[in-house]
Amino acid sequence: MTFFDFYKTSATALLRMPFILLSILIVFDMAINVNELFGILDVMPAKQNIMLVGKHGIGKSEILTDYFHKLGIPVVTLFLGQMSDPGDLIGLPRLDEQTGKTVFIPPYWFPVDGNPVVLFLDELNRARPEVLQTIMDLALNRKLAGRTLPAGSRLISAVNDGDEYQLTDLDPALVSRFNIFEFCPSTSDWLIWAQKKNLDNRVVAFIRKYPKFLDGNDVTTKSDMGLEKTPDRRAWEKVSDCIANIEEITELHKKMIAGIVGPIATQAFTQSLFSDKILSGGDILLNYKNHKEKLKKYQLHEIAIVNEDVFRFLETDESVADKKMTIAANLTFYVNDLLNANRNEEFAHFASFFENENYPKAVTFIVSYASEVYDKLMNFIESLSH
Repeated sequence: MTFFDFYKTSATALLRMPFILLSILIVFDMAINVNELFGILDVMPAKQNIMLVGKHGIGKSEILTDYFHKLGIPVVTLFLGQMSDPGDLIGLPRLDEQTGKTVFIPPYWFPVDGNPVVLFLDELNRARPEVLQTIMDLALNRKLAGRTLPAGSRLISAVNDGDEYQLTDLDPALVSRFNIFEFCPSTSDWLIWAQKKNLDNRVVAFIRKYPKFLDGNDVTTKSDMGLEKTPDRRAWEKVSDCIANIEEITELHKKMIAGIVGPIATQAFTQSLFSDKILSGGDILLNYKNHKEKLKKYQLHEIAIVNEDVFRFLETDESVADKKMTIAANLTFYVNDLLNANRNEEFAHFASFFENENYPKAVTFIVSYASEVYDKLMNFIESLSH
């Protein structure tokens, strides 16, 4: 059910659903996004291990690194699929001349200062069986070759899910030592991240308009050699890096991009560069009067894109702090024009982002500087409960 379907049938209808039916709906949506992952990390004790199940290229390592960097905890990423034997994980043996016993030299990453670390075990289900046996003791006792990780250290693993991967079956005893979550960062998660990282605006605008190309499950291209090229989040970052200083995309550039995201996504991307650009949140909030007439011609799906980009702009753009009054005034004009034109579904969609935990800074801005917008949102939300 889309938000628009939900709006048409009214929110109160859903609220009247029997508890069991609501529970069934919840059970079938167990995937977590970035904010939900952060919420879990905030409350889950460090001694409990986490396993994230998801596609490759969705930024698991970088997301975790950014989160724990803010807490001052280093993240050590170990690619288990690249390890040939347990020695790559536990270190090499040597003879202790004083005791005459064999000991293991700690690997380069092992913390010797007593401070906690986060071990991110990537590609867990691509590891060799002998490497997985070493992980067993690590997952249960936080030990490697007799050395214990510092108190407060975390163990987080990631596994690739899908028929396209060459995988190792995981021992149920090992799996039982992890709390398992299907990790599916949303398109909004990526767009917020992309704007913070200053990715090329053309890439961001394309994914904003055509989100199906972000992970590209249905735009896979097979070659005669059996190779497949599917666009993913990591690939779009590569595209951004390649075209950052290129103003005009030539045929050569198209071939370059096709080698990164595949020909189908490349064709859609380059065609979008020549199509009519949908207004961005910045266009609306910084210069609304110049775009007012164009907005009147927008259909529902186009306004939906603008709505979310308004919240994304308020959440991520650094100019918000310096232009509060201008932005607040234009936001008020935008909302009032939606309501005055009886575009109720569009306003309902706008209101949905006010209650979305992905945009806390945007909500704070509206509450603090756009009181008229806030009042209209509160009146609308309250009306749904009657």
